[in-house]
Amino acid sequence: MNLDDRNKARQRRRLRIRKTVLGTTSRPRLSLHFSGKHIYAQCVDDDAGKTLVYLSTVSKDPEKRFRVNVDGAISFGKLLGKAVLNAGIRNVVFDRDRKRYHGRVKAFADSVREVGINF
Repeated sequence: MNLDDRNKARQRRRLRIRKTVLGTTSRPRLSLHFSGKHIYAQCVDDDAGKTLVYLSTVSKDPEKRFRVNVDGAISFGKLLGKAVLNAGIRNVVFDRDRKRYHGRVKAFADSVREVGINF
């Protein structure tokens, strides 16, 4: 598969997911992004255009630094789930970006659900 074809397929997948996933005030969008070194997640109210909760592994605090693997995704998901609960949010819509629901993404989602957040 050509690199341009692969990028076009990723872009189509991302747009297909985002047209159905929309965050509201009562049920914000939980957006997740994995880079090569860090994990980024945020709860976004798309109606108001505001970020309600944001957390990433780009931190000097050793408690919030995790590796970008399945174990790190599980630990980061639990930490984010607690932060979302502290903000008073119980229900969210999960936006996995263009990633497939497998591996790190699935581990993150399962750990957030364990804390008590409903997707």
